[in-house]
Formats: sequence, C-alpha cells, structure tokens
Amino acid sequence: MTLPPSVRCCLFDAVGTLICPCPPVGVAYREAARRYGCSLSGKEIGTRFRVAFRRQENLDAAAGGGATDEARERRRWQTIVAEVFDDLADTTALFDDLWAHFADPRHWRLFDDVAETWQALAAKGIRLGVASNFDARLRGVCAGLPSLDRCSSLFVSSELGVRKPSPDFFRRIEGALGLQSEQIALVGDDWDNDYLAAQAAGWRAIYLDRCSQPLSTAGSIQSLRALIGF
Repeated sequence: MTLPPSVRCCLFDAVGTLICPCPPVGVAYREAARRYGCSLSGKEIGTRFRVAFRRQENLDAAAGGGATDEARERRRWQTIVAEVFDDLADTTALFDDLWAHFADPRHWRLFDDVAETWQALAAKGIRLGVASNFDARLRGVCAGLPSLDRCSSLFVSSELGVRKPSPDFFRRIEGALGLQSEQIALVGDDWDNDYLAAQAAGWRAIYLDRCSQPLSTAGSIQSLRALIGF
C-alpha cells in the first residue's frame, strides 16, 4: 500500500506505531512500585493498568470535545497510577518516578520498520511527522531517538489543546501545516483514535495492525514497510 500522489505529509501516531516502552509498561510499573513496598504481580498490574487507562479514555469521551492541556495529562497519569496501586497509601513519589521514567528516551525503542520507512518516504519528498495523544515529554523522547530526532512536525495533544479523536485535533494540524485534508495521511494503531477519526476528518487513514493474521480490514497494514511497497 503506497501513499497516493495527493499526499504531501504523512503523520504517524507515536506509541504502538513508531515507538514502544522498553521495558514494557507492566514491567516498569512493577519494578518502580517494589521500591515502595508494593507486592502486586506483573500480571495483576497489567490488568489494572488497562482498566485504569480505559477509564480515563472513557471519561474524556463522555466529557465530549476532547479538551486537554499539560495539567490534564499529568492528572490523567496521577489517577491511573493511584488506581493501579490502590494498595499503597500514597502514590505521589511513585508517580514522580514513573513520570520521569517515561520522559527518558532510553526507556523507549523504535520499531524496526521505522527508520527504513521514514528514509524512503523522505526521499520521495513527503513531509513526515508525529501526531499523538501525549504530553510535552514526547518532544524529549523523540529528540533522543534516531530518525525521530529529525522530525520536523510534532503535534502533541496537550499542546494542541485537544485529543484525538476530536475533529479539532485534525483541523488544528491542517492549519499548522497549511495543507488540505486530502493532502495529509495518518498512520496509527488505534482503530478509533487514528483510523476512524482521520478518515472522518478527510485524511488518508491507514490502520497499522501488527498482530492480526490476516489483516483485520481494508486500509490496514502489518508493517510500516508496506507504505514503501515492501
């Protein structure tokens, strides 16, 4: 699946599309929490994390509009940490440790199809960038990772003031890029926030589904290399 000629800029979601935490979230949470006396298993932490994370997503959806900022994103993660580790009387210090941990590019890695794909797309004259539901820490993470350290367009929800899947997320990026909707593509691994939302905004939407065999739907790819015909 190559990009159509009309696309002048290809943006990518960050976590799960370009990068993943290393070690995984559950491992990082377990190791950090042990220093504060938590005895939960990695499996239980993983389950609790998914529930707490989804609850925050649902709260945003219920509120409508998707408005956010740096303070909201920090509160989001404070609440998630507190819910995951409800066996601890005070999670303030643990949260601070985890916040700093995931701000460090050494604790993230690129998927192995990123560098090759970005190099090939850039050689074709396509502008590349990141569009993510994240906070300002993403700038430091990208600056510390090969390929992403040369990213010229980095759009972070906390700075845009709105999260995907809100239409305003996409409209504000169009304004910043000075491009029309049909000139922008978004590649992401979240069906609702990336694929359906970008499609609704009139962008070229591409769903990255690294796990399904066969592919889950038309418009899906299993590797970013598919964007360059490999």
